[in-house]
Amino acid sequence: MKIVIPGGTGQVGGVLRRALTAAGHEVVIISRSSGVRWDGRTLGDWAAEIDGSDVVVNLAGRSVSCRYTAENLQQMMRSRVDSARVVGQAISQASRPPRVWLQMSTATIYAHRFDAANDEENGIIGGREPDVPGYWAYSVEIAKRWEAELKRADTPHTRKVALRAAMVMSPDKGGVFDYLSWLARLGLGGPVAGGRQYVSWIHDDDFVRAVALLIREPIEGAVNLAAPGPLPQKDFMRELRSVWRSPVGLPATRWMAEIGAFAIRSDTELLLKSRRVVPGRLAKAGFEFHFPNWREAAQNLAERRR
Repeated sequence: MKIVIPGGTGQVGGVLRRALTAAGHEVVIISRSSGVRWDGRTLGDWAAEIDGSDVVVNLAGRSVSCRYTAENLQQMMRSRVDSARVVGQAISQASRPPRVWLQMSTATIYAHRFDAANDEENGIIGGREPDVPGYWAYSVEIAKRWEAELKRADTPHTRKVALRAAMVMSPDKGGVFDYLSWLARLGLGGPVAGGRQYVSWIHDDDFVRAVALLIREPIEGAVNLAAPGPLPQKDFMRELRSVWRSPVGLPATRWMAEIGAFAIRSDTELLLKSRRVVPGRLAKAGFEFHFPNWREAAQNLAERRR
């Protein structure tokens, strides 16, 4: 197949590109910095790559690893909504449109909760919630508008899927697993603000296999890409420390997390929001995870990182 990946220069794009190329597919990356160039907002010569392709996987969007200032949040919104809109325009105008459009979304769309897991059927979409910072609702609004552009696009010959992805764990340098492992090895990977908040994740092997299933099977709409075993942050980090043989994990209060996030130019929402997400539709489709449990996933990733 010819698979086009707008925004494919990041960690997730690298994971997909390597796996799809190894499987014998032609992979075309569209980005601002390399491959076929675009601006992420307007139609151009890049749209010719989509015309006649088999699959589009749109990963474009400003990184969430930044301070959640008003300006950065607006850039996150624009980069996601604009890119989804223009990809939809390219598909709608193609003489030979792709048969599948997989649009990246996020598990952050669900509510901050501890009581039950969010699946696609019964999960609670987040919004303005008590006892959490107000700007968390803006992150949810970004995800909602991102998916709205996918639904709005007039692409009658192209099946559309929103990938509500949890954190994709791969051993790549600079990725989320690499960063969390660095904290664990430094002895800083303890509970944050009590550590009750749930962490949802997916191993890179399962992420690639889930994408392959969604390309192959007639599934439409939102799909959670998350392992079936989300767990509280304190347990998540304890397992990660164990695979790195790091016996110490210093705890951090909420204000300490704020200082640390400020120092690395990130935001505490990434640490403090409880993302308890499970893969309801993948399970119904018969998908079998190679790494359903975090301990085994972390062990595999650490061995590959070493």
